[in-house]
Amino acid sequence: MRRINGTALIIAALVATIGALAFPVWSYADRSGTGEANLNASSVATQWGPLSATDRDFLIKVRLAGLWELPAGQQAIERAPSEAVKLAGDHLVVGHTDLDRRARDVASKLGVELPNQPTEQQQAWLRELTAASGEEYQLKFANLLRAAHGKVFALVAQVRHTTRNSLIRQLASDANQTVLDHITMLERTGFVDFDGLAREAAGASTASPSGPPVSSGGVPQVPVPVTPRGDQSFTSRPVPPTMAPLPQP
Repeated sequence: MRRINGTALIIAALVATIGALAFPVWSYADRSGTGEANLNASSVATQWGPLSATDRDFLIKVRLAGLWELPAGQQAIERAPSEAVKLAGDHLVVGHTDLDRRARDVASKLGVELPNQPTEQQQAWLRELTAASGEEYQLKFANLLRAAHGKVFALVAQVRHTTRNSLIRQLASDANQTVLDHITMLERTGFVDFDGLAREAAGASTASPSGPPVSSGGVPQVPVPVTPRGDQSFTSRPVPPTMAPLPQP
């Protein structure tokens, strides 16, 4: 009898321990403050899928980008000494004219109110460009716009990856092509300070670098090519960058 009682006590203790360990896992999904709870709390239902706070922030940032980058591009066309900077300005005007139209269309469908003037910082950038001339103007134009596009590029990637709303997903795809085009054209001016961009990014980061160690000086091993097996009569090609029409309800 004592052996049976001892065994029962051990089994009861094990069950209690497992229950104590499992309880936080079972209850975690229902606790406030979790990532999923915050996502659901900040999202609203639409016929195109849930619209999150990040989605709404993205819409507003696309609108704000057009409100200051389009006039900056137009100013570059009128004032820049070099053809490369004028061409970059032309791309800004064309790209943001179309992207702003798309953002306004999406916002009207989703019921998101958009601003009608740039932020104080963006207005300060425009004033800074207006006050500059010659070589100084071109340097300021290329680096202010390149830094701004780099920050928006990161948000576009996040939204394109995580959004559950089909209208926002399509807009993010369009914005990705537009922002990359603008980054490319700004870099082609030859005025972008890449060291400055890297220092600014490093100063804003709190994470330690996680890349591979620097080579000790020896000859690195030649990597093996990634190649398909078997039949290699493949016909697909990367999808060309296009501004596809937005999906209709």
